[in-house]
Amino acid sequence: MDDLDFADDLALLSHTQQQMQEKTSIVADNSASLGLHINRGKSKVFKTNASSNTPITVEGDALEEVDSFTYLGSILDKQGGTDADVKTRIGKARAAFHQLKNIWGSRQFNITTKIRVFNTIVKPILLYGAETWRTTATTMKKIQVFINTCLRKILKIRWPEKISNDELWQRTKQQPVKDDILQRR
Repeated sequence: MDDLDFADDLALLSHTQQQMQEKTSIVADNSASLGLHINRGKSKVFKTNASSNTPITVEGDALEEVDSFTYLGSILDKQGGTDADVKTRIGKARAAFHQLKNIWGSRQFNITTKIRVFNTIVKPILLYGAETWRTTATTMKKIQVFINTCLRKILKIRWPEKISNDELWQRTKQQPVKDDILQRR
């Protein structure tokens, strides 16, 4: 795979510094021939395991090198980690869950409808880009704790009342989040 294209976003992938500079120059030249220009302020260079410190340039101007960047809503970092992305996704899902608090507390909706709303609105926000995440035990635990907390609130299970996670998932027809993520791959 040489590049990732989506609408007006482009990510060039290369194994060497020279290859990256060549690809960048080709894109810049081809764009210019069509009257288009690369926005140097928006363009970033993201290197992993790079031995060269030579900057990538467009028309002689060095592009900014970054330690992480967001592509189509997913945060990538130099270590190939997903912690920043997972933290962001949990924050966005938490905000969505909170915005729907009137539904969770409503007696007009049954549990099945509330779970359907959760699965349709909150879970996709949480799991956006999850196909690319490393499924470490720590990452999966953070995501699962968030989901379980939401499900317990929907079911109005409060401390000191306790039920096992298996019973929680059975009542809400859920599966462990790791299984959800693996099915998306």
